[in-house]
Amino acid sequence: MATAAGASLQYALHGRRLRLRQAQIRRARQERARGRGEEASADATAESKSGGHEVLLFEALREALIEEMKEDPTVCVFGEDVGHYGGSYKVTKGLAEMFGDLRVLDTPIAENSFAGMGVGAAMKGLRPIVEGMNMGFLLLAYNQISNNCGMLHYTSGGQFKIPIVIRGPGGVGRQLGAEHSQRLESYFQSIPGLQMVACSTPYNAKGLMKAAIRSENPVVLFEHVLLYNLKEKIPDEEYICCLEEAEMVRPGEHVTILTYSRMRYHVMQAAKTLVNKGYDPEVIDIRSLKPFDLHTIGNSIKKTHRVLIVEECMRTGGIGASLRSAIIDNFWDYLDAPIMCLSSQDVPTPYAATLEDATVVQPAQIVAAVEQICQ
Repeated sequence: MATAAGASLQYALHGRRLRLRQAQIRRARQERARGRGEEASADATAESKSGGHEVLLFEALREALIEEMKEDPTVCVFGEDVGHYGGSYKVTKGLAEMFGDLRVLDTPIAENSFAGMGVGAAMKGLRPIVEGMNMGFLLLAYNQISNNCGMLHYTSGGQFKIPIVIRGPGGVGRQLGAEHSQRLESYFQSIPGLQMVACSTPYNAKGLMKAAIRSENPVVLFEHVLLYNLKEKIPDEEYICCLEEAEMVRPGEHVTILTYSRMRYHVMQAAKTLVNKGYDPEVIDIRSLKPFDLHTIGNSIKKTHRVLIVEECMRTGGIGASLRSAIIDNFWDYLDAPIMCLSSQDVPTPYAATLEDATVVQPAQIVAAVEQICQ
C-alpha cells in the first residue's frame, strides 16, 4: 500500500508540474504576442509573407509539430509508423530522433487502442497528436473519437479537457481504391464537441496545425493526399491561423463559391474560365468545417446574393448539405437564386483513374453551375 501511495503521490506531483509548465508556456506566448503588437490567435499579415522560405505542405505540417514540441513538453505524437519511419507521408520524419521514442510513439495496428491512449493522455494534461495512417482507418477508432474524445468534457461536467489533435491523409485522387479514398468529414461532423478544419495550402496547414495543438478542444485536421507536395513560401517568424475563420481566396461580385481542401484548386481553375466569360466569382475557402465561419460567408452572400458550394465530400449528408442548411437558416432573405451544391457522387471510389475522376467535381461542372446560377 505504501508503494501504491507513493506512486499516486508521484503521479499527482507530475501532473501538477505539467499544469505549471503549461501555464508558463501560455504566459510566454501571450507576452510574445503583445510584443509583436498582434493577437496570438490572428493570422500573420500579408506583409510577413514577403520574406520567408519555401516548403511543401507536408513539410509545413512537420515544422508546426517541431515548433510546438520544442516549446511545450506536453505535446506528443501517437500512431502507426510515426516514429523512425517518419509517417506514411513523412509528416513526422525526424521527430523521433529529435524528441525520443516516448514523445513520438510508434503504436501497434490498433486504431481504437491508440486513439483511446490519446484521449487518456489528454485527460491527464498532455497534448497528443494522433495520426491515422489513412483517415479511413480512423473508422476503427470511431467509438473513442465519438463517445470519449468529443463528449468527455461534457459528460464529466467540465472536469476534463481533451486537447487532442486527430489528423491524417484522406481524399480521392491517387488510385487507392474505395477503402483508402474516403471523405470522412460527413462521418465526424455530427459528433458533439469536435472541431473540424481542412488545410489547403502550406501556409494554412502550418497555421492550423499550430492552432489545433494549442486548442483546449479536440480538433480533427483533414489533409488531402494530393496536396502534400504543394509548394509555397511561408513566413520565417511564428504565426498561427484561427481555427474558426474562413479564407477569402478571390474577391468578386457575381456569385459566392464556397469550397475547401482540394476543390479550392478546381474552383480557381474554373474561375479563370469564368472571368474570361465575363463573370466575377468570389471564392472562399471555408477551412473551418465545424463550426462554419458564418460571418465571412454571410458578408459575401449579402454582396453577391448567389451561392455555389463545391466539395469533394459525398452529396448525401455531406458538409455541403450542412452548409446549405446554415445559409438558408441565416441568410435566406439575401438570396436571389437557389443555392447550388456540387458534390462527389454517392458511390464507392473506383480504382481506375478515369472513373475515379468521374466521381468528383471537375472545373467544367463548376463553370456550368455558375452560368446557370447567374442567368
